[in-house]
Amino acid sequence: MIILLGTKNRGKMKELRELLADLRSVKLVTYLDQPFRTVEESGKSFVENALIKARAVCAETGLPVLAEDAGLEVVALGGAPGIFSARFSGIPVNHEKNNALLLERLGGVQDRRACFVAIAALRLPEGKEFTSEGRLWGRIATHPSGRGGFGYDPLFIPDDFNCTLAELSLEKKNQISHRYIAIKGMNKILQDLAQKD
Repeated sequence: MIILLGTKNRGKMKELRELLADLRSVKLVTYLDQPFRTVEESGKSFVENALIKARAVCAETGLPVLAEDAGLEVVALGGAPGIFSARFSGIPVNHEKNNALLLERLGGVQDRRACFVAIAALRLPEGKEFTSEGRLWGRIATHPSGRGGFGYDPLFIPDDFNCTLAELSLEKKNQISHRYIAIKGMNKILQDLAQKD
């Protein structure tokens, strides 16, 4: 069974390949194998955005598509940046500027609790859809640390850890991440679909 990953983010592609590596009966392809247009994320929630991407790419390519939307919700900022996480500091996307703006907004703030949220959405050509959610709680550091990961990883310290996600190996990050939890919820669905295929 072929599944097209509905993202052009190379960091996400790398993580998704790692997370889905055990699905022997599923062949993962990316936009490098099957090009597709960039999809505007016009939804008002992570679920809506993930489904918008999955539906659009599926309609364009005719392939089953696994898309995902994820972001950071900071308690002291009322859940911001939320669905605007990638575009927090504007367009084009700039992770360093996003991190700098987040630190600026949290200047002097004691409550640094935050949650990474990921929604995985699978859309099949015949119209069936499946979604799964993952959450990872932690806190925002006072300065970036680490060279791994992407996005807000250099600022995010998961609960029960004393280092940022960017300081963890990809293997360790993938054992705890919001994306791991969301994709784990998809594994059984993908296995069942592959057996029927």
